[in-house]
Amino acid sequence: MTALDPPDADTADVTDVADTADSAGIADDTILGRRHRALTLGIITVVSLIAFEASAVNTAMPIAARALDGVELYAYAFSAYFTASLFTMALSGEWCDRKGPLAPLFGGIVAFGAGLVVAGTAQQMWMFVGGRAVQGIGGGLVIVALYVVVGRAYPQRLQPAILASFSAAWVLPVIVGPVVAGTVTEQAGWRWVFLSIPVLIVLPLAVMLPALRTLPPGGRSPGMDRRRILLALAVAGGAGLLQYAAQDLAWYSLLPAAAGLALLVPCVLRLLPAGTFRAARGLPSVVLLRGVAAGAFLGAESFVPLMLVTQRGLSATAAGLTLAGGGLTWALGSYTQSRARLEPYRERLMGLGMLLIAVAIALVPLALADSVPVWSVAVAWVVGGYGMGMVISSASVLMLKLSGPADAGSNSSSLQVSDALGNITLVGVSGVLFVAFGGGAIAPTHDANTTPAAASSHPAAFAAVYAAMAAVALVGAWVTTRLRPRPARP
Repeated sequence: MTALDPPDADTADVTDVADTADSAGIADDTILGRRHRALTLGIITVVSLIAFEASAVNTAMPIAARALDGVELYAYAFSAYFTASLFTMALSGEWCDRKGPLAPLFGGIVAFGAGLVVAGTAQQMWMFVGGRAVQGIGGGLVIVALYVVVGRAYPQRLQPAILASFSAAWVLPVIVGPVVAGTVTEQAGWRWVFLSIPVLIVLPLAVMLPALRTLPPGGRSPGMDRRRILLALAVAGGAGLLQYAAQDLAWYSLLPAAAGLALLVPCVLRLLPAGTFRAARGLPSVVLLRGVAAGAFLGAESFVPLMLVTQRGLSATAAGLTLAGGGLTWALGSYTQSRARLEPYRERLMGLGMLLIAVAIALVPLALADSVPVWSVAVAWVVGGYGMGMVISSASVLMLKLSGPADAGSNSSSLQVSDALGNITLVGVSGVLFVAFGGGAIAPTHDANTTPAAASSHPAAFAAVYAAMAAVALVGAWVTTRLRPRPARP
């Protein structure tokens, strides 16, 4: 079924009721209207908890790794989450298309909470890494299921607004999360950063349940697509091998790297929509753009704090705060794309957004010169965050618009898989360029009395990263010209 086919009877009933609410005199023309209020508040709460967990855990992770005597496994605590979520993103899409989003959403939230408990009670680092993997299983299930809920529970005119609320739900947690997590870690211990969040999950579950029970079931036959699930498992395994190889740059790391590529490349080609990597018009280009935008932005962002600490002598806190404005304007950009009067210009907005991202990334290395004020980086990231808000939320809107009811789950998972793979690939490319241009010799200045000149100065390493990521963002701007499907021949 395509987006042009008529919806099935159950979906049509839900949409018709929502779209005729105004004629019945019900104040229901917003995502906080009577019909959608409980579900909207539940979704925002779930996304906020995930965002808070992400920012809080990043703050507590170094303390946890040292306490468990497992600093050598530090990177795996992140990659375990990412790799596990790659698999469950595809699984969640199939599950939603067959059974509806209720089971994967609740199952994912439970798994996410269980992973937090395992990590928070871990006595050894390998157990902590296992808890992070369980969290990833839950996170992959939840994020795809939420997109399917949006596609089935909200009429098309409200979907941009609810997707904008996803971005808005990240703003406060990103700002207060590190402060709260740092305080809790210092006063009560790092374990309570993990153990306190599962308790908060109960409220959104109770609020969302009545609305979720009214959603129509999946539109496909009840059997799972085992081929797609096996492909996702192979992609996750390949990504895990590549990340393992990247942690140890010895010659024998070429073996797991080659095995990872052999698994990853052919399976990704089959897992994502046909024509994704040649930017075929319509849905394939939407999926490709999501990975390009996310990867280019994160590939550049990952090196901003390191550049400011090692090349300009800022403290880690001050360097991190330069990125805070980008989170605020990300939400603003997402709000901009949700305006109904801008709907006919969505593809142009996305093109503008990618250009803003490219400009922002290209401006950052100017701060390598001492004559350029450091605050210019914060200004650049404000511009880039606004572009990301327009692109990422619009990509989700277009994906749902181009998906039939029976395909929303698998297409949502494709979008998230592209996002994850874009991050893995382009952050990896940034790391390779950074080391190739001498960045491996840079040592952060931990001493407050150490001047920037006392640290190893390799501006070319940072410039290479930002030049490459700005070029990728420009490629993304070209991809936005191919988002609109070709008109059907009469």
